Amino acid sequence: MTTPLATRTDCSLRSACVMEFLCRKKKNLRTAVSLTLIFATLLMLQKLITVDTNITGIKVKNKFCGTECSSLKRRIIKAVENSSQSHGNDLALVGKPMPTEWDVSRIKCSENSTITNQAWFRRLNPKFREFVLKRHCRYFPMLLNHPEKCSGDVDVLVVVKSVIEEHDRREAVRQTWGKEQEIQGLKIKTLFLLGTPATGKDERNLQALVQYEDRTYGDILQWDFMDTFFNLTLKEVNFLRWFNIYCSGVPFIFKGDDDVFVHTKNLIELIGFRVDENKVENLIVGDTILEAKPIRNRQSKYFIPKELYDKRYPPYLGGGGFLMSSQVARRLFVVSESVELYPIDDVFLGMCLQKLHIVPELHLGFRTFGIIKRKVTPLNREPCFFRNLIVVHKLMPQELLHMWNLVQNGELSCARQVVL
Repeated sequence: MTTPLATRTDCSLRSACVMEFLCRKKKNLRTAVSLTLIFATLLMLQKLITVDTNITGIKVKNKFCGTECSSLKRRIIKAVENSSQSHGNDLALVGKPMPTEWDVSRIKCSENSTITNQAWFRRLNPKFREFVLKRHCRYFPMLLNHPEKCSGDVDVLVVVKSVIEEHDRREAVRQTWGKEQEIQGLKIKTLFLLGTPATGKDERNLQALVQYEDRTYGDILQWDFMDTFFNLTLKEVNFLRWFNIYCSGVPFIFKGDDDVFVHTKNLIELIGFRVDENKVENLIVGDTILEAKPIRNRQSKYFIPKELYDKRYPPYLGGGGFLMSSQVARRLFVVSESVELYPIDDVFLGMCLQKLHIVPELHLGFRTFGIIKRKVTPLNREPCFFRNLIVVHKLMPQELLHMWNLVQNGELSCARQVVL
């Protein structure tokens, strides 16, 4: 079933193609973009359920607001209760009781020397050798923890992957889509996931800075493993375990990067749609990637040697941002403990979903490769498109702040609603 948000995004993309064609064919770029943008926004607004609250003279209609805000929350509670009754105790499948607090106090990680004499291992380059030797090391001590974050009535947990030196990105997220707030009756809390500084960085000063940052905001989870690309999978499994210890009662999780734009109101509206459609139990939705193959180009950071993986990837979500229910998160934790760690965290999550027989839902509101996929074009910075999407990647801190202000600006008028 196509959601209204996806439908209007389709309209946006069709119009974007028209713009690209005109921009190539006409010398007057500004005139072409202006004319076609009017056409694009008219098509988008034709399908809108909600209209721009800032356009003078148009009455606002919001399916999930006003007197229905509290009813959305009641519907979420009912959906979660029904799903829990039908699915039973997910964590009972682990085979051992969950601790009541984080119980990893020291690093227990020695190399797996049993594989060093195997031919396939000797063919790996040093970076992959190091990963394979220690990929059985899964859980690490916590340096910064906030078990209180999910206390009380929390509906959506926003979880942002970051690295320790990216203070400016975290600050931009806090000021924009990661702001802790209540939208349409749903309470939102935010956390950032960090490791420790990579080799060659000023470890002592960076750690002191992040501790000060955490004293100021109280929103950082930090584990004692090095923040590297391969260790992003460690963030995945350590967070899943943390969530099941401290936050398993929170109905929804949005997980994203610190360089994306998220339209939080559209995200909440999507939650409302999925609750009404009774699609909470297996809800995991984003920019789904299908039939992908491992990249063999050694210059790519996504390079995977044949010795490590030599078949197509299962369906997985672009890690820029995705939404999932707590039911899925609990089952992901259970199954992740039996899945061998993989250097690419997005693919690893897809492997876990495959074991659960869950195919992640593709939604066109999630644009983890830009609005116009894999193209450099001014349309990727058009605020009228951002207003009608959920997630867009990639924006630097100043770009994010600027785009957020444009989208939230009451004077931004893409078009008036008309009947075509």
